Amino acid sequence: MFELRCTVRDCGQRLRPQDGGLSCDSGHHFDRAKEGYFSLLQPQDRKSKNPGDSDEAVLARRSWLRRGHAAGLIEALLPWVKVSEEGAAPARVLDLGCGEGSFGPALFCCDAELGLAAADGYCGIDLSKRAIKLAAKGWPEATWVWANADRTLPVADASVDQVISLFGRRPVKEIHRVLKPDGTCIVAIPGEKDLVQLREQVQQTGRLRNRWETLIEEMAAGGLECVERKSWEQTVTLESDAIADAMAMTYRGVRHSQQARLQELATMDVTLAADLVLLRRS
Repeated sequence: MFELRCTVRDCGQRLRPQDGGLSCDSGHHFDRAKEGYFSLLQPQDRKSKNPGDSDEAVLARRSWLRRGHAAGLIEALLPWVKVSEEGAAPARVLDLGCGEGSFGPALFCCDAELGLAAADGYCGIDLSKRAIKLAAKGWPEATWVWANADRTLPVADASVDQVISLFGRRPVKEIHRVLKPDGTCIVAIPGEKDLVQLREQVQQTGRLRNRWETLIEEMAAGGLECVERKSWEQTVTLESDAIADAMAMTYRGVRHSQQARLQELATMDVTLAADLVLLRRS
């Protein structure tokens, strides 16, 4: 099982399976929810009563991914994914901001045998309860944690082979802490042309936003060296329901003035783009 640690303030001891949940040597116990995830979220990690992405955003992203719009992105990421050699212990992979769990199985479950082996070493963390419930239901063999990945990660020092952050948060110091020496980190961020046509039409702004250079600088300052960078881009035709999902999952709601313009769109050719960066702990 994935090596997690206690999130009670000033504890941080290793968690071990006990009584259907997880316990540390200080006696702190965390039950496993009926849906299959562990709740390690502490009161100080909450910013609201319903932390993380809204249910609307979570479900919109799930609907979007089920349409196959990320298939090309997954294919571009696969060469960087760490897969253990036959007979070796599974690589430990920490997925930050795992969302509703579509990317994990897509990257690690290429076949049934590989998926079962990878599940032992995979852990997804998300702040949205709706998202983590869906993730745990979709891949019950893996480890799923409801926690705040923006702050201290509930993972032991130097215990992870690879960290994945796909369009999520990137706590650089924590990533460096949990990675093994020579461990790697995969980061995906929106490319400068991502949904540019939709932004032009609905938000009336099509400003191109190049973020990858700043990202590499920030990661380097935290001890993570860029090994490789590449861009992924494709054009898709979106119907009205897919357009609505794209707005809901990306911008967390649409203003009334934008909603009217959104409803006018029956179909649109849209560019999907992402900058992908592979980093190594130096």
